[in-house]
Amino acid sequence: MRFPVLACLLAFVPALAGADVKSATPDSMLIEYRYTIAVPASKVWETLLHPERWWPADHTWSGKRENLSLGADVGGCFCERWDGNSVEHGRVVMVMPQKFLRLDAALGPLQEMAVSGVITFALAEKDGATTMVVTHRVSGDPSHKLDALAPVVNQVNGLQFGALAAEAAKP
Repeated sequence: MRFPVLACLLAFVPALAGADVKSATPDSMLIEYRYTIAVPASKVWETLLHPERWWPADHTWSGKRENLSLGADVGGCFCERWDGNSVEHGRVVMVMPQKFLRLDAALGPLQEMAVSGVITFALAEKDGATTMVVTHRVSGDPSHKLDALAPVVNQVNGLQFGALAAEAAKP
């Protein structure tokens, strides 16, 4: 009896076509994720714009993803607000609705390191399914040893962007 339930659940999980640390040096890293999601790009886009629905709560400062918001226009804030506190996780620098969103974002502990981070979400729809490619580029001073941090950032990004893909895939 468990197999049919598992099979049904897996039908809604997006296919992870590839997750990779593409490059890592002491002063830079490039991480890329590719997902194939069996829904139109409009559904993936709508989900992307609501991090309060998919961002892992344990990767927020407040512990509650409901405190997140994303303004989907140039200059829009990927922000978190709670109990009189706030943090800007990223700033929107490019938008092409249902196709492309780019954030200037040094997430979490990277923010304190004063590195530069850019996260890009690119969506391409074909035959009712969407390929979502997420790239995370980080650069900074070689003393930050970003090559050593790349595996950890890759793992955390996998949780974050995997949650986005899984939420978008829900019926």
